[in-house]
Amino acid sequence: MPDAAQGNILDFRVLYLTTIGRRSGLPREIETWFVACNGKLYLLAEHFHRAHWVRNIERNPRVRVRVGGRGWSATARVLDEERDRETWQRAQKLARHRYGWGDGLPVEITPDEPF
Repeated sequence: MPDAAQGNILDFRVLYLTTIGRRSGLPREIETWFVACNGKLYLLAEHFHRAHWVRNIERNPRVRVRVGGRGWSATARVLDEERDRETWQRAQKLARHRYGWGDGLPVEITPDEPF
């Protein structure tokens, strides 16, 4: 497995996203596919707004992401299909190319520092 500190984060297939539970206030971590573009990470929620992690982000956009041995604090936002149409389509296209699937709700992650 590549060393995230030395290699490109795209050498890794998944990232770990930690949100804060909207009801519990406790950290909640998921493992998910991701793509990257222009210094941002994009995740796709298969169940759109029904996904608990999406609902957590809607309540509190501060998150933590981890890829390999590196981690970042970040701000997340759920894209709007109309207002963010170009970014929405780009995230889905990148995911289709990388994983063969890209039909979910895109969530944009902006790390506090470059990855």
